[in-house]
Amino acid sequence: RVEVSLPVDHPCHTKFEATDEPLVTEDANIPDGYMALDIGPKTIELYASIIQGCSTAIWNGPMGVFEIDTYAAGTFKVAEAMADATEKTGLLSIIGGGDSASAAELSGHDVRMSHVSTGGGASLELLEGKALPGLVVLDDKSS
Repeated sequence: RVEVSLPVDHPCHTKFEATDEPLVTEDANIPDGYMALDIGPKTIELYASIIQGCSTAIWNGPMGVFEIDTYAAGTFKVAEAMADATEKTGLLSIIGGGDSASAAELSGHDVRMSHVSTGGGASLELLEGKALPGLVVLDDKSS
């Protein structure tokens, strides 16, 4: 069973740049002329709660524009929640993808995860059940 939880609030801005006062929506709706640049405080709480109840969590893609401090909180808090659950409850935490791996490292929590890989696309293909050439060669009994 897989459950997908979408953001319920967002810090927004009219431009793809830092601001001291982003508009934080009360719900999932983003006002005309704005763009969502991170997950908001309600979503951070929701995601942290969900992570605490998981035995496995796979993260592929940052929550927001973590490279801009104004919009890094969601990504870094999710990294922290995954790292905490890995240590406290034995969560199998898998980080896949270059941006996600970079975000986990910048948050300082990468060393507390079960597995961090820059191979995001390959990770998703493996989960999808596709054969990965590098693994096929390893399984080939004739070589």
